[in-house]
Amino acid sequence: MDIKQIQDLIRFVSKSGVNEVSIEQKDFKITIKTNEAVVHTAMPVQQHIAVAAPVAAPVGAIATPVTAEPAAAATNYLTIKSPMIGTFYRSSTPDKPLYVNVGDEVKPGTVVCIIEAMKLFNEIESEVSGRIVKILVDNASPVEYDQPLFLVEPI
Repeated sequence: MDIKQIQDLIRFVSKSGVNEVSIEQKDFKITIKTNEAVVHTAMPVQQHIAVAAPVAAPVGAIATPVTAEPAAAATNYLTIKSPMIGTFYRSSTPDKPLYVNVGDEVKPGTVVCIIEAMKLFNEIESEVSGRIVKILVDNASPVEYDQPLFLVEPI
């Protein structure tokens, strides 16, 4: 089972309302429990990986940022969310320039960050057009599936 299949399974479990799903193959076993919000994976080498799974919650309830701005202003913004669980990076390497900064304009296909998951570095592209108004995650921080990463003001 690859990372994409695991991510799809996590999405399915979080949307379906099921509390627990276990899948067992020849040398691979995975259990996803939404009530405990933890995924346990066991492989034949006895490696254990614990990954936080999303809990079925209303959109926007996961990692809602606390801001000094009025709530009405925040509703005008579009959100770029994390498509996976992993570690958020603003540039490809520490010595390279950041992909985007506050005030930069983005359009669909613009790379905004990298999320590293299981030693794979995935470029995350914007699916919206607009101007970055807030970066909601610190560099090298862990992120959850569907966690807001950027607020974008439509142009």
